[in-house]
Amino acid sequence: MHVSIINTGGTFNKRYNPIKGQLEVPLDHKALEKILASTHNVEFEIIDVVSKDSLDMTNEDRLTIYEAIQNCSNEKVIVIHGTDTVDLTSALIKEKKCEKTVVFTGAMVPMSIDEVEATMNFSLALGYLSHTTQKGTFIAMHGVVVDCSKLVKNRALGQFLIQE
Repeated sequence: MHVSIINTGGTFNKRYNPIKGQLEVPLDHKALEKILASTHNVEFEIIDVVSKDSLDMTNEDRLTIYEAIQNCSNEKVIVIHGTDTVDLTSALIKEKKCEKTVVFTGAMVPMSIDEVEATMNFSLALGYLSHTTQKGTFIAMHGVVVDCSKLVKNRALGQFLIQE
């Protein structure tokens, strides 16, 4: 299987900067490298774009992500995205009627702090891509993969819930 990964930053990628004393989104994909080192039978193309916390993303950034998806070499795409505005970006991709299978995922806890959530969500997205032939825009988070319009972040509970 061949998969393109559009890496946009988000909490998934954040690391602590001891000089500034804060978490920041780096301009690399070290978090992904750790997961991909244990992923066999899949060829990946990693495309780093935007590299921001999703709260800082603009509509121009979302269009940049759309263009990256359109221009990548594979029909199966995972987008690593911040959880705070993943709904906005995935809705734009769906609205543009992208003819690929696009699965957004991310993490609410940085991979550099606790690897479990980011690894689980990425693995869920990858497993979905290996199984489905359906085109569309989906979100893989907290144990489910559904159409992007059906998964919402409940900030009070700190988790993603399916909305009917």
